[in-house]
Amino acid sequence: MTPTVAIAGGSLGGLTAALLLRDLGCDVSVHERATDTLQARGAGIAVLPHTLRYPVERLGIAADAISTSTEWIRFVRRNGSVDRALEHRYRFSAWNTIYRALLDAFDPRRYHLGAEVTAFEQGGDHVTVGFADGGESACDLLVCADGITSAARARLLPDVAPRYSGYVAWRATVPEAKLGRETYDALHDALTYQVLEHSHVLVYPIPGPDGEVEPGQRLINMVWYRNVPEPELAGFLTDRDGQRRPVSLPPGSVPDERVAAMREDVRELLAPQIADVALSADEPFVQAVFDIDVPRMAFGRTCLVGDAAFAVRPHAAAGTAKAAEDGWVLADRLAAAGGDVPAALASWESAQLALGADLLRRNREIGELSQFTGGFRAGDPRLIFGLYGPGR
Repeated sequence: MTPTVAIAGGSLGGLTAALLLRDLGCDVSVHERATDTLQARGAGIAVLPHTLRYPVERLGIAADAISTSTEWIRFVRRNGSVDRALEHRYRFSAWNTIYRALLDAFDPRRYHLGAEVTAFEQGGDHVTVGFADGGESACDLLVCADGITSAARARLLPDVAPRYSGYVAWRATVPEAKLGRETYDALHDALTYQVLEHSHVLVYPIPGPDGEVEPGQRLINMVWYRNVPEPELAGFLTDRDGQRRPVSLPPGSVPDERVAAMREDVRELLAPQIADVALSADEPFVQAVFDIDVPRMAFGRTCLVGDAAFAVRPHAAAGTAKAAEDGWVLADRLAAAGGDVPAALASWESAQLALGADLLRRNREIGELSQFTGGFRAGDPRLIFGLYGPGR
């Protein structure tokens, strides 16, 4: 049996699941609510092997073609000197770079834009899926990969809501070519941290706007975590037009006075090489940091994957890896069950619940150390990125 599969959400997790289930022989369609091809979500991302697994193993794309690599982790002091350096290799990419690689491998006739899933009903051996335009379709398996603001999760688990961490991430990217030579030399080959009181900032190289991975043609990505009390969050996430945004202020939407205040703090607090990145960025933007804990991921013939299930803070760099792993394990369990969807999901759910719960715990622990308790220390082995544990 090869089930008919509908996937709600066409981002990295949804696309990975779609490709894996297609390879299994399933009849797969992806339904993305955006009306245009997705762009530039989150700028830079650290990529664990799980994130790159499909492009590398199934598409034969060299990891070096779609990601940068660094050989060092460096912690710097306020004056720019190196506090501690660890030899450790990481890979980084850009959301767009991975997305394009996956999208190019999927049949465009089965990737439907402007196709928001607004309802679904399970009836025996199928799921009836309803769309915003009034249309309907039936499938054997509905995979909900509709992200942190998941409408599917709200329908299936109405008591589950995102939990605000107490801090936001200021983000920016700058072309390496725009930076001074001293800054480039200090940053181009490393993941660089600066630890501040109740805060930390990290920078690393990512592919350029068109996927360039050659040193000098890449971007330098900055993420600076800063505490914003929950009562102030609504005001903080109000854009230059007065619109309240639920999660982030995209590039170009942050009010000028907020950007100016951030830059004043940059000059006062950040090491020179990191400050150069922050001050050179044309359009810094903001993402509030939330997480979500779910008690279930499987519901008969429907499941939640990626951020639609467990949304985790970014400190283990494993969000995209977890979404990809949800898809890999789902395909494996569906094959092992001979296409029996309820049996496959029952088997799949236990493993993915355990993975999500552990990852959520580890990220919360790192966030608390950094932003509130003051236990974030240079060289702490808990900070090593990993899906199944530090370095794993």
